[in-house]
Amino acid sequence: MRIALVSAHASPLAVSGGDAGGLNVYVARLAEQLAARGHDVTVHTRRDDPGLPDRVVLPGGVVVEHVPAGPPETLPADTLAAHTAAFGAHLARAWARARPDVVHAHFWLSGLAAQTGVRPHGTPLVQTFHTLAADPRRRADGEYTEDTEDTADPGRPERAAAERRLGRTCGRALATATDEADALVTLGVPARRVSVVPCGVDAEHFHPAADTGRTPERRQRHRLLACGPPAPGAGYDLAVRALAEVPDAELLVAGGPPAGVVPDDPEAERLTALARRAGVADRIRLLGAVAPDDMPALLRSADLVLCTALHEPFGFAPLEAMACAVPVLATDAGAHRDCVADGTTGRLVAPGDPGALADAVRALLAEERLRRQYGRNGRERVLRHHTWARVADAVERVYRLALPEPSPAAGPPASGDRPGRLEHVGAAGRDGPV
Repeated sequence: MRIALVSAHASPLAVSGGDAGGLNVYVARLAEQLAARGHDVTVHTRRDDPGLPDRVVLPGGVVVEHVPAGPPETLPADTLAAHTAAFGAHLARAWARARPDVVHAHFWLSGLAAQTGVRPHGTPLVQTFHTLAADPRRRADGEYTEDTEDTADPGRPERAAAERRLGRTCGRALATATDEADALVTLGVPARRVSVVPCGVDAEHFHPAADTGRTPERRQRHRLLACGPPAPGAGYDLAVRALAEVPDAELLVAGGPPAGVVPDDPEAERLTALARRAGVADRIRLLGAVAPDDMPALLRSADLVLCTALHEPFGFAPLEAMACAVPVLATDAGAHRDCVADGTTGRLVAPGDPGALADAVRALLAEERLRRQYGRNGRERVLRHHTWARVADAVERVYRLALPEPSPAAGPPASGDRPGRLEHVGAAGRDGPV
């Protein structure tokens, strides 16, 4: 197939440059795996630097096209919508010359541009939102009814309305978490057009024998590790408060700005002040950005990996820990529910409850044999369901569901397109097997 991925503000090139967020990683890994299957894959992303070439061909054959839409510079997130029409017009012209078989848009702005691009040609559009401002659980102030918060966007009404229209009119909606899929159905997207494919992890990079990287010296009997930049939605407040009830443990936070500037980071300053008030300042270390080559060893050095996000669209942190055979203690929120098998690869606890988190930490730290079993189960679950190859297989099946119906002579449509049923493609599901 000729596949076009539209990722307006998250270039796959950022992954090799070390400045990657979750969406950059998702698009990059999906693109390279689809290309490895023999598909012709082009990623369309907005030009944000005048020095970028029009096209970059990656070693695996993926083409990255830099679309001229707005000034060629990094723009604030709340200004990108103004350039969506120009982005879409460029796609329509490009696809008039070489029409893709299927278009897969990532994030709502990419979806709006892709809709403009496919409209003249009737190309099937698959939409992945990754986060939803239109999530019916959100209040007007942008917070979730279960005390979760998406800090990437304040939930503007125009975005919410656009997401509803886009979800109802795209060929298929591909969600990376069951929560997201349920929200889409609540918003009026027919369940038969919604598929769930959880995210993946590089199980060769993250593996149980990854002990060659650098790790900080252990200062306490037990080590707890949280991965991801300090941010209000990361839920690290819960981890700090829980640490006060676990006296023989240290907490390391890996992520955020470079180590040298962590002390000046506002969120790091806030967490440090909270740790002082909780009496645990001597047992928490904010490491800042950790080199990718050092992350597997850092994960392996932990007794438990804490994933405390109040809302999680990707689930990379628990998957990376599981790939390294490290047990996970995660909030029962978002993609965590699809990645972590509660009571099998780790534990899920209620978001926003530091007492429940502390109780679960103490219980697991007291059971070394159980932790080891959770770790082995986690590695097995990753290999069965969450490698990027598995993800690409499942996404490819969703693409085929989006293609025009075959003629009767070609046989029945692909399995899984059952009216009224939410489709989990290539995933274990929340309560599925390891």
